[in-house]
Formats: sequence, structure tokens, C-alpha cells
Amino acid sequence: MTEFELIRTFFASQPIHRADVIVGIGDDAAVLRPPPGQELVVTTDILIEGVHFLPGADPAALGHKALAVNLSDLAAMGAEPAWFLLNLTLPRVDADWLRGFCAGLYTLARRYDMQLVGGNTARGSLAIAVEAHGFVSAGRALTRGGARPGDGVYVTGSLGDAGLALAHRLKRRELSAREAAAIADRLDRPEPRVEEGMALRGIATSTVDISDGLIADLGHILEASGVGARVTLEEIPLSATYRARLREIGWDTALAGGEDYELCFTAPTQNKAALERALPGRFTRIGEITAQRGLNLLLPSGEPYTPALTGHDHFAEKSQESLTE
Repeated sequence: MTEFELIRTFFASQPIHRADVIVGIGDDAAVLRPPPGQELVVTTDILIEGVHFLPGADPAALGHKALAVNLSDLAAMGAEPAWFLLNLTLPRVDADWLRGFCAGLYTLARRYDMQLVGGNTARGSLAIAVEAHGFVSAGRALTRGGARPGDGVYVTGSLGDAGLALAHRLKRRELSAREAAAIADRLDRPEPRVEEGMALRGIATSTVDISDGLIADLGHILEASGVGARVTLEEIPLSATYRARLREIGWDTALAGGEDYELCFTAPTQNKAALERALPGRFTRIGEITAQRGLNLLLPSGEPYTPALTGHDHFAEKSQESLTE
């Protein structure tokens, strides 16, 4: 199969077609029509074999995750998804692998009416890069820079399961088959909080997606906003699987394991009722923004907690997310 046959077979024949795509796959570039009064939100992310996923990973899960991690960024901005580009390097053409990959990719794309509008393919080590586009009404995008002293600090969902699943697969943490199965999708098929992000427009003062770990990503809000925060560890939401092992695992995986793809956001007390109406039962308050800079983590006893891990950094000498160390 040639490169152009690959593109025609697996990508030009996609199942999603939007009226605002004037020219899609098959020309030198896409021609797109953003709706009037909307601002364009653009993000990109890459998954590399051996860095972001293990060799032999399920191609359908990779298709889902490649798009999901970008949707998580759109969610953090409060954007409505629209289009995406795909850049894919493959060591060889494997039709079965590509069918599985496209099944996972297009199943998630269909949920959000996202059309693939272009990209590139090449021979090389397996790597998957997606660029996602979305819309938000002018002046309504959520950012990291608006947190104020007195705002509550909140997260959606629960934290730590993806990091725990990865530790199990790398044989750094032993789980039972039942426990591993219960948290596998948190690593393989994360659920981007798109609806939650759009619901937070006009309510949250700042938002970030938790991809590198709560400490690192909440830290981005604190830096951008020029504030600090106080977080009570006992308030951090954990799954039943994680909580049952908390004494053994400790807090660091939930704080810094990464790949949660939940939203961390801040909101003032006067917006609490609006927040509860917008996201009933889908968020947890874990702390408060402070005027004094820095992140203070508190144990249930009230004593300060110093984590051994602080979040993922691709260029740090060591990273808790590394697949090779």
C-alpha cells in the first residue's frame, strides 16, 4: 500500500463531515469557516512509543487517547471541539493496526462532531501527533491566569488511577487482576471533560487540565495568576481502588502521577450555587487560593506534607512517568 492509498483508505474516507469544512483532506491545505463571533482555540500534543505508551499498545486505545489528550486541552479553555489534524509516523503499513487505530479515533471524534481535515504521514518510529481546533465566544475562553485569593480550588473526577495503572504495568506496583482492570481505562482511554469545561465558562476564574499531575498543573495556575494555594490531601478525590491501597501507595501518585486528564479550576464563593447547577456532583473542592505564593499541602492532621514527586517533565533527569527508567 502506498502513502496515498493509505490516506485514501483510512483518513479521506472518515465518517464525520461538517458543513463548516469547505475543503478537507485531498488538497494542499484545508479551508475552514469559523462561525461569526467565535474565537478559534488551537492545541496540539504528541504520543511517542516508548515515551507516552508501551510497545504493543492497543491501537484502538491509542486512537482514542491521541484525540482525547487534545480534547482535554480544549476543555480547559472552555472550547467546543470542531476540527483536527493528524500527523502519523509508522514503521510500516499495517492495515489491521490502522483499522483499530481509526476505530478508536473516529469513535471519539464522532461523539464531539470533530472532522479530520488534514495532516501528514511518514515512515519512522511510531508517533502520533494531533492538532485540535475548537470555538469559544469572543472573550469567554477560560485561562490559567484569573485565580484570586479566597477562590476555591476544585477538581473534576478522581486523581491517581492512571499513574497507578502505569506503575503496575511497569512492575513498580503490584495490583490484583481485578484492581488493574478497574483502573486500566483511566490510562488507556481517558475521558476528556469537554462538557464540564464548556459549563465552567463564566463561573471559573481559572482552569487547567491535569496531564502532568496536580502539583505541576495547579502550579501553572498559581504562577499565571500570581497567587498561592492551600490544599488538604484528605479532600483529594480518589477511586475506591486507590483509596483501598492509600496506606501502601501514599499520596504522591495522586498528586504527581499525571495522565489524569481531569480539570483543575478555581471559582469564588459567590459562584458556588452556579457551579453546583452547572456540574452537579461532578467536582470536589480540595483547597483555597491564598495571597501568599506557593503551594501548601496539608495532611489530615494539619501538618505540612512534602511530596517526593512534583509532576512530569520531559526534560528532567528523572520523571515518574518515564517508560524507560
